[in-house]
Amino acid sequence: MTKKGKLILTALFFCLLLSSPALAQTPAGGKAPLFQWSIIIGGAIITFASAAGAFCQAKAISSACEGISRNPGAAPHIRFLLIFGLVLIETLVIYALLISIIILMVQWGKYI
Repeated sequence: MTKKGKLILTALFFCLLLSSPALAQTPAGGKAPLFQWSIIIGGAIITFASAAGAFCQAKAISSACEGISRNPGAAPHIRFLLIFGLVLIETLVIYALLISIIILMVQWGKYI
């Protein structure tokens, strides 16, 4: 197993371990597990999206710095493409935030 696979499995294990108190009891209606799972899934969506976005932004900045150091004459073009790419990456993270908010709000409206 690779180092990245071990890290992902460890993170998944701790997410499930920390979410177990939320799933400990259910009310008499029986509809709360869906509500509890929606909170866990909403948190997981934004966590993984922000982690992936941070990794992609770091890689993009690193590659842009290497490109500018190799060819300083192309710095304005590389800088423009870097900013444009960072905007798109950040937009994906914001979309994940909106999706997790929608998941949470739909369940809040049904059961509370």
